[in-house]
Amino acid sequence: MKILLIGASGTIGRAVAAELSARHEVITAGRNSGDVRLDLTDPDSIRAAYAEVGSLDAVVCAAGKVTFKPLAEMTAADFQVGLDDKLMGQVNLVMLGRECVADGGSFTLTGGVLDRDPIVEGSSAAMVNGALNSFALSASIELERGLRINVVSPGVITEALEAYAPYFRGFEPVPAARAALAYAKSVEGKRTGQVFQVI
Repeated sequence: MKILLIGASGTIGRAVAAELSARHEVITAGRNSGDVRLDLTDPDSIRAAYAEVGSLDAVVCAAGKVTFKPLAEMTAADFQVGLDDKLMGQVNLVMLGRECVADGGSFTLTGGVLDRDPIVEGSSAAMVNGALNSFALSASIELERGLRINVVSPGVITEALEAYAPYFRGFEPVPAARAALAYAKSVEGKRTGQVFQVI
């Protein structure tokens, strides 16, 4: 397969690239690195990246920003970061990429554990992750030509625990390589409309 991987330089993205590149052609994309430049917050950037890479069999997104802050301090602008980047960025990857992905191809988006197991200061991430799950479920019954869509929802990643440990006390960390297997399941399997939890 020919796979476009957004966020390949991140902790999860590197593991996904290692997992999938053993069997497929992986084209990496990111705001500041990768084979092509792609800014999730800019639909024109997404269109340009699709035009540059041409026909694809799968699109995988392992990127997306949200704001972590106490709820009492969150502003509309703070929430907008996650809405513009992690939510609408991934929605736009699907909406703008449908004609670029071959029949039966797939989109794999990234959510996270906070949609079902919240933490203090995680309201934006929880909201966005829940919205992504609902979008994938709904889109799965309307996508044309047998296109599939799934969300991978990992827990806190072991390799990122040093930075996030204070927020995730009591959570069992997930190795990035194990999370990457869920992306492979989405890309190489046949299921659609699923949220693959990695816990």
